[in-house]
Amino acid sequence: MGSGRYDTQIRGLLPYNSTSLKCEAFMTDRYAVVGNPIAHSKSPLIHAEFARQTNQDMAYAAMLAPLEDFAGTVKKFQAEGGKGLNVTVPFKQEAWKLATLLTDRARLAEAVNTLKFEPDGTILGDNTDGAGLTRDIRENLAISLAGKRVLLMGAGGAARGVLLPLLLQKPERLIIANRTPKKAIELERHFAAYGRVEGGDYARLAGSLFDIVINATSSSLSNALPPLPQGVFAPGALAYDMMYGKGLTPFLQFARDNGAAQMADGLGMLVEQAAESFFLWRGVRPQTLSVMSLLKSC
Repeated sequence: MGSGRYDTQIRGLLPYNSTSLKCEAFMTDRYAVVGNPIAHSKSPLIHAEFARQTNQDMAYAAMLAPLEDFAGTVKKFQAEGGKGLNVTVPFKQEAWKLATLLTDRARLAEAVNTLKFEPDGTILGDNTDGAGLTRDIRENLAISLAGKRVLLMGAGGAARGVLLPLLLQKPERLIIANRTPKKAIELERHFAAYGRVEGGDYARLAGSLFDIVINATSSSLSNALPPLPQGVFAPGALAYDMMYGKGLTPFLQFARDNGAAQMADGLGMLVEQAAESFFLWRGVRPQTLSVMSLLKSC
């Protein structure tokens, strides 16, 4: 499959093995993605490609953590010389609590998807989800968020994790719509200092137009739709689903049929948030378009 370095990265797809990690301690920086379940993760392939293209000597594994012992799994990996972790469901809030130092975006999100182990023992927690989303929209889709009317559907962890980076792009306004309006209003209050943000239910959207509509709900996983009224897509609007898969998600199909000019799923966000983690760890920003093309071909 190419060079020996590339083959080293592919070995990261194997289950976590502390013995093998110790054997490589003198030569390779070690990273992993930790979750439960984890076998489906594309992160080892993504980071293998990043390491290959930037000539970084690193190994990246997929690591299954017991539901009842996330902290123990992290501390063991750190003690054995691990340099950093990506964190996926269901451990992002636990990672936020475990970190001894937080970035502003992680502190506000109250969730961490990236841990970096500093030489002095500090556990730095970051959340790169929002940076991945905004970078995908701005760089890959060539759409500015500044001055735009943005609708964010959902008020759970996925929405909370992207709100600060979205607001820092200075949209004209950002509306959070949720089936339970109380949760959307809570997010409005939490992030009010960072931009013009309003929370409420879907009924209030009738008659409003949006330039960018983002689905941060998990509805696409169950082949369902949020209760989005027709007529919300402004001329030239982007519909963005943070979920991804083969073909259009139910939300993107709805958007296509109701006037959205451009549709995008969350594959670009996945790769861009990984690139942001990679940059935090290694100090070099990888090229992402080729990795997106690779994932689409798999």
